[in-house]
Amino acid sequence: MAGVLTVEDLAGAGGEALLALNNAHARELSWLEPETLASMVAEAFVARRVGVADALLLAFDQDADYDSVNYLWFRDRFDRFVYVDRVVVADAARGRGLARRLYDELFAAARAAGHARIVCEVNSEPPNPASDAFHAALGFVPIGTAQIHGGAKTVTYLERGL
Repeated sequence: MAGVLTVEDLAGAGGEALLALNNAHARELSWLEPETLASMVAEAFVARRVGVADALLLAFDQDADYDSVNYLWFRDRFDRFVYVDRVVVADAARGRGLARRLYDELFAAARAAGHARIVCEVNSEPPNPASDAFHAALGFVPIGTAQIHGGAKTVTYLERGL
């Protein structure tokens, strides 16, 4: 069972390890400072980890106080949704089904809260073929694209009905 992440979990070694996990994958996710990660956890609909820092998932619903350009893209289009902001698995923990387990828990929590859709984005430039394949296997389908950060990055927006 994945652990529920709290703001308190970010104090000490566990928080430092989660921050390091995120920032090791900043190209795919985005770099975070400790205060930003703590704020995101406090605002999240679902914040889960496996182990101290084997895997991490943060998701927000439509009511979050969150200003990510990608989150706002969904909020402009849907009244209700759960947005996966980031999911990451440590290199040493890959191949154990951890991301799938985190998503399964997210799907259950979203259904229990009455949500009908999970949304996310995947980088298409620079490409992220592993994430593309993973999300397609979970039943996510493309619903849009956007160039962000002044055209430095292109993303594909995905949706999965529950």
